[in-house]
Amino acid sequence: MPSITLPGSGRLALREPAALSPAHRPPTSRIAFAAAHVVADALGDNAPGAPAVVDWDATLAFRHHLWSLGLGVADAMDTAQRGMGLDWAATRELITRSGAEARAVGGRLACGVGTDQLTAPATGLGQVLAAYREQLAVVQAAGAQPILMASRALAATARGPEDYLRVYGELIAEAERPVVLHWLGEMFDPALAGYWGSDDLDLATDTVLTLIKDHAERIDGIKVSLLDAGREVALRRALPTEVRLYTGDDFHYPELIRGDELGHSDALLGVFDPIAGIAAAALHALDAGDLDRYDALFAPTLPLARHLFAAPTFHYKTGIVFLAWLAGHQDHFTMVAGAQSGRSVPHLVELFRLADAAGALPEPELAVHRMRQYLALAGVAA
Repeated sequence: MPSITLPGSGRLALREPAALSPAHRPPTSRIAFAAAHVVADALGDNAPGAPAVVDWDATLAFRHHLWSLGLGVADAMDTAQRGMGLDWAATRELITRSGAEARAVGGRLACGVGTDQLTAPATGLGQVLAAYREQLAVVQAAGAQPILMASRALAATARGPEDYLRVYGELIAEAERPVVLHWLGEMFDPALAGYWGSDDLDLATDTVLTLIKDHAERIDGIKVSLLDAGREVALRRALPTEVRLYTGDDFHYPELIRGDELGHSDALLGVFDPIAGIAAAALHALDAGDLDRYDALFAPTLPLARHLFAAPTFHYKTGIVFLAWLAGHQDHFTMVAGAQSGRSVPHLVELFRLADAAGALPEPELAVHRMRQYLALAGVAA
């Protein structure tokens, strides 16, 4: 196996990638979505503030990779840089293109419905609703399941819990199929502080449960990204039996998906983008009742995930794309809005080391070659 000298870490001899059996079918005991990133066009003007220029071939090829492993794709989510460089025009095209590809292969697809086409503060709830409806129509036309994303515009406009109940209630009633709700903590997006009408998470949870219980038959589940396993379990146990809890907790996903005697979480995770093969194998081990293998596969991915999503958490997309480049899923480390500058050299060096420890570098020779390129460009000898 190849080796490399990493600044601050010394010589690292890479390990063999995780030994994985091919998983061509979806797991049966859990529903699992990987929130997928987009691949920028390396020759596009992907500078901060500029419209996104996407490499559609590479972006869609990565979605086919996820489907080939039996995972569902959650598209046009924050992992795809919604709110951090992926503008609505590019998002609309992404949803439309992913929908066509999903139909062609029978892949499971859910897409984010937001309000980010509003580039100025909303004038009221009516404008927020209209923006949501515009995006809902695009997602439904693509044949995808709608994920009603947390909205910065709604967070800034709503005066209390009743406004959230009104907006979401109308959207749920108008959707053509059961929706997934989306609770994204402020560590992922500081503009979402006080979502559901309160900074008190207990009161916010009460509002969420009121909404879900009022519309349970039209809600598939709720995706929760609060990085608080205890709170997620408590919410999961309070849900109506027909409503799923999709964990978005990139710090505690193995235990939450594994579950306990009272239930489990399904998955809608950004971390499943770089560890897709491992995640698919772990979920198939869970299907087979092989909990030892499930734990053995997921355990070494946790240090990687916790570093990837370390504060400031919203820059995790930089690490996602860096790992995709190291793994050979794209030919460059360039992101829309120039977001490749969101993490430091020491952060990405440690990410490389942890990815190797997790067995998440499928082609070690390629990964070493590209890591050396990166360090040389950064002015650091390897």
